[in-house]
Amino acid sequence: MGQSTGGILPDKSSGGWQVDRWYAKTRLRKRGFLTFEEAQRWLIKRLDELRQVQLHGERPHRTFSDAAAHFLTLHEDKASIESDIYHLQSVMPTIGHLPLDQIHDGSLAPHVARRLAQGRAHKTVNLELGVVRRVLRLAATHWRDATGRTWLDRAPLVTMLPLVGHQREPSPISWAQQQSLLSKLPRHLARMALFVLNTGVRDDVVCSLQWAWEIKVPELGISVFEVPRAHVKGRRRTRLVVCNAVAQSQVELVRGQHATHVFAYRRERVTNVAQAPVMPYRPVQTMNNTAWQRARREAGLGDLHVHDLRHTAGMRLREAGVSESAIADILWHSTRSMTHHYSMAQIVEIHAALEKIRDDSGRWNKSLATLKLEQQQARERQVANG
Repeated sequence: MGQSTGGILPDKSSGGWQVDRWYAKTRLRKRGFLTFEEAQRWLIKRLDELRQVQLHGERPHRTFSDAAAHFLTLHEDKASIESDIYHLQSVMPTIGHLPLDQIHDGSLAPHVARRLAQGRAHKTVNLELGVVRRVLRLAATHWRDATGRTWLDRAPLVTMLPLVGHQREPSPISWAQQQSLLSKLPRHLARMALFVLNTGVRDDVVCSLQWAWEIKVPELGISVFEVPRAHVKGRRRTRLVVCNAVAQSQVELVRGQHATHVFAYRRERVTNVAQAPVMPYRPVQTMNNTAWQRARREAGLGDLHVHDLRHTAGMRLREAGVSESAIADILWHSTRSMTHHYSMAQIVEIHAALEKIRDDSGRWNKSLATLKLEQQQARERQVANG
């Protein structure tokens, strides 16, 4: 074709080809080409567009997919980059191919309708729209071509969905509901659920918990886990998970199963049980899997979320009279008084607080969501009984 096409490289992750080339202070980058010729045609087209910009001052044709790729390249060290990738992937089928100046509420409407039809919450859809709005704003204010013109003349207004009346209320569970849920869960998920109920950690933390983070505290007979910033929401600093007796017992039950991760799973034999298992232990990617969903359904707990176990721990700590500052330390809520280095006194205080919620103390308390669920179930039983 008579033009230089340096910058076309094999894409080892997909087995195809990718483009990664700079021209006139603009990075041309795209992956997913099946053949070298396909990548070559795309690169030549983009080079021609950039040359037209230089000659005539025109804005090059850029799709939202191009802008999203540029955004991810510039912000690859961003703390929430994985979430941004997930949200951008969700909008690509609808707007990825569209030019930047054609992205607006109207072109986004099919995406919003599709996600709501899939049962996604307004908050989830807003997170996706928020990343789109962020990309468009940067294209209109910060990103410039070789002539100094921004990628987009003006960023459109992207309307968010209303949250009032559409946010799910937390649903802490009672001790009786806990017992019912644990009896329905497979053993590895029941251990993880008990760990969450007794430490208040998030689903992603318990799934990623590693032995390398463990620090034993002989004075208390327990372990604490220093969680790196990369696994802490907000990634401001490392945080500490303190085990009470129940959480520690779950840790000891799985010690030695997996080389790196605390909680792991393997498929067990149902026949020929005397033989060695075929599958090795492997880390659990998420607690919210089909086994969790089946267990909550069989326990009559509706759409109980794994995060509700964390809410349960918080509610039980308040029932036990634990101070708000100690609860904030346990649940990793940011407060002005929170220190950046945990002291032994602080560990002792957190451990003592968590020991108060290890057993059913007989305290009576229910959340509004629990009362609503019980009332709904009572009505359903009444209708069923005629």
